Amino acid sequence: MKERHKGEKMSSFRIIICGFLGVILVGSFLLMLPISSQSGQWTSFEHTLFTSTSAVCVTGLIVKDTATYWSYFGQAVILLLIQIGGLGVISVTVFIANVSGRKISLLQRSMLQDSISAHQIGGIVHMTSFVFKVAFLTELAGALVMLPWFCKEFGASGIWMAFFHSISAFCNAGFDLMGSRSGQFSSLSHFAAHPGIIIPICFLIVFGGIGFLTWEDMKLHGFRLKRYKMQSKAILVTSAVLIVLPAILFFFNDFTSYPMKERLCLALFQAVTPRTAGFNTTDFMTMTGTARTVIIVLMLIGGSPGSTAGGLKTTTVAVLFANMTSVVRKKKSAEMFGRRIEDGAVRTAGALLMMYLFLAIGGAGVISLLEGAPVTTCLFETTSAVGTVGLSLGMTPSLGLVSHIILMLMMFFGRVGGLTILFAAISTKGVEVSQYPVEKINVG
Repeated sequence: MKERHKGEKMSSFRIIICGFLGVILVGSFLLMLPISSQSGQWTSFEHTLFTSTSAVCVTGLIVKDTATYWSYFGQAVILLLIQIGGLGVISVTVFIANVSGRKISLLQRSMLQDSISAHQIGGIVHMTSFVFKVAFLTELAGALVMLPWFCKEFGASGIWMAFFHSISAFCNAGFDLMGSRSGQFSSLSHFAAHPGIIIPICFLIVFGGIGFLTWEDMKLHGFRLKRYKMQSKAILVTSAVLIVLPAILFFFNDFTSYPMKERLCLALFQAVTPRTAGFNTTDFMTMTGTARTVIIVLMLIGGSPGSTAGGLKTTTVAVLFANMTSVVRKKKSAEMFGRRIEDGAVRTAGALLMMYLFLAIGGAGVISLLEGAPVTTCLFETTSAVGTVGLSLGMTPSLGLVSHIILMLMMFFGRVGGLTILFAAISTKGVEVSQYPVEKINVG
């Protein structure tokens, strides 16, 4: 029974990967069509594959400006890819099947559990329906809040822009339609000091990135935080720290010459958006080296498990910090909020950290050699890709084919998840019945 169960889980991981690949390829072919570009010409497969990968992996790195290159049809395709990628390919498939009245099989429920990082398979279909309802209502609310401001700036086309940016923000994608107003690749810099746009975008990014299981705790317990699961507590505390501390740093270190309202908006937005969102309201090249380093760390950490965000995840950082604290205090196990963390979670967190560091630093080194660019600049791009963020120092459109392939692979890895790819590639059968002898090794 154990072997059969493991086999099923390996199959679910492979199906998740195939699902993402399938959607990326379909999106690539749709974006190639002349109807997808404003010029009415065919677009090269290299550029559409990169755009589709970035959209499905909710990253936001682009080689063609979304507003000035793609037609309304192309933008709609990109937005659909963002929505599917943000909520998860398997989740969308099961949701459609459930709405159409089809019975959800045990394998589909298992895949859904893996896809949204749920703790148990029981009630998984009901939870998926809850997630989609919350997602659509939040995106609608975000669009309605921003609608007056966008319509004031862009007229009737502001309706499309409000919904596009609301979905893009909630899914932590970072695609924007500002190129026609502020210049190509300008992101939201036109609204840098506009609270009516900045605050809703920040809320959508954070809410979409805290995770579906946290939403469930919010629904069940409201503001009674003590009743939340340990994971939800870790996510909320870690997220708050990762927003407040960088915002204070940026406020006092990088935007001192700006008026107070713009200074507050800039500091807050630059603290929120690196958490896999990908929008920006300032040129990162004008920020200090310290600020760019902090942004790289934030991009690597990303959002929370079972959310629209990617990255190493807030819970991974929380577990690593708890383990470090337990070592310093000479405790046998890592602890958080009066609960002991299982050893397997600590080992997994360490493995994930090493994988993400290896990919980000290794990819930066390779791209630096290929492009002759500074390795620190390349590290910003690779961290943005593997963290599915989408922030850039401006070098992505000018990179060569091999560098684009490296970034695409990193985006895919960051969105699907390192462990999902490893579990799908490495099939382990049976139960471990023997262990090697123990021998001590000095660490530190």
